[in-house]
Amino acid sequence: MRYRRSTGAATLAAALLTTFAAARAFDDTKYPDFSGQWIGARVPGIGGQPGFDPLRPWGLGQQAPLTAEYQKVLEASILDQTNGGQGNWKTGAECLPPGMPAMMTAFQAMEIVALPEITYVRIDHAQDSHRRIYTDGRDWPKETARTFMGYSIGRWIDEDHAGRFNALEVETRYLKGPRSLDPAGMPVHADNQSIVRERIYLDKADATLLHDDVTLIDHAFTRPWTVLKTYRRNPQTYPDWIEYPCAAGDQELVKIGSETYYRAGDGNLMPTRRDQPPPDLRNFKTGG
Repeated sequence: MRYRRSTGAATLAAALLTTFAAARAFDDTKYPDFSGQWIGARVPGIGGQPGFDPLRPWGLGQQAPLTAEYQKVLEASILDQTNGGQGNWKTGAECLPPGMPAMMTAFQAMEIVALPEITYVRIDHAQDSHRRIYTDGRDWPKETARTFMGYSIGRWIDEDHAGRFNALEVETRYLKGPRSLDPAGMPVHADNQSIVRERIYLDKADATLLHDDVTLIDHAFTRPWTVLKTYRRNPQTYPDWIEYPCAAGDQELVKIGSETYYRAGDGNLMPTRRDQPPPDLRNFKTGG
């Protein structure tokens, strides 16, 4: 019995040593410092909700290269919101994750955890927007479940040949819907064949700024659409991480069939837009 215990202890010790050796093998000095809390940098003078292209105004001001069919989808979304509706932004009333690439607008604080074989992007927004970017050299799987965040494969690059990586290039596929790109309801194609390519890197002049060059390839657009998203590092040593559970935040909105209503403080349903039809009560019996 003593021999068996000694063997078990030796095995455990060997496993721990292997783990520690692997940890030491990760030389984080070769990677850019993406640590800390990142907040989406908004452009002064551009009001309202941030658009997919943060350098342009919300809605039609985005001047997105949409096809005629999907330009009408955007216009209908904006009109519905003008009348008090939710439009094509599914993260609002339906509590769906914004998905890729909308999540990279960083509606809430963002955290990036870079490891040798995988990089995590964590944003506590709606249903938790958490990405896994595989950098272990794998190829695309022949089949995999589609998700709102998609399947991301990346590679670290050393553009300056300085022996240190300065950027992370990423491609994301296998996305599912419904998704839209921003709160205006900027659409993506219903076929969910989107491909998203990114280049994530620190600003060379200011390490408190992080950039993400995002290129969206999608059949709702006449050409690939490239935008620049920028984030600012929170200078606090111990920043607050605020939890944002969508269901709790939007509990005053109630979706019945294809319509979304507002639940008032007295518990009664109220319309969210002008001339909204009442809910269908055909399956409810009234007293008489």
